[in-house]
Amino acid sequence: MTILNIFAIAVALAMDAFAVSIASGVTLKNVSVRQFFRLSWHFGLFQAMMPVIGWGAGLSVRTLIEDFDHWVAFSLLLFVGVNMLRSAFWKQDEENTCKDPTRGSSLVMLSVATSIDALAVGLSMAMLNVSIWFPAFIIGTVAASFTALGLFLGSKACRFMIIQKYAAGFGAVVLIGIGVNILYEHNALSLLSGVLHE
Repeated sequence: MTILNIFAIAVALAMDAFAVSIASGVTLKNVSVRQFFRLSWHFGLFQAMMPVIGWGAGLSVRTLIEDFDHWVAFSLLLFVGVNMLRSAFWKQDEENTCKDPTRGSSLVMLSVATSIDALAVGLSMAMLNVSIWFPAFIIGTVAASFTALGLFLGSKACRFMIIQKYAAGFGAVVLIGIGVNILYEHNALSLLSGVLHE
């Protein structure tokens, strides 16, 4: 596997993290250096760890993971998105602010949700008998870089008044949309539709 192939895989895997970080930047409005570091570090770390876990697990657990990994990612994104909507539109008072997505349980859930697809990459590399350490480093570094860029772009985008007014709601809708897209990419929506029509 060439470095160009690895980089292409890393960029593809980083797209969910990039989209989530844009939504987080819009929600936060003013992103501190600490928030930049926390989100970039965790997204990069989880994105690097997941292929290693998949590679280490090998073929024995592939069927167990691939049947529901997209539902896990969707559920986590939905949970965080609904919480963001609730805090945005059902405020107790004007002082109440949206939960910081770069802290606590939200950070962990977003990190897992945006990196779970990387498990399959690790499993694939195990099948190809490819060493995982260098690809994992590239995947994590690219994810961290795209996350920082996404936070920057999101924080700049919220300068537009219409986005600023509905920032938390916009971020929540983006997260839920990413979750639905993950289900769509795994053909889960058509399978669900088929079950409902039976």
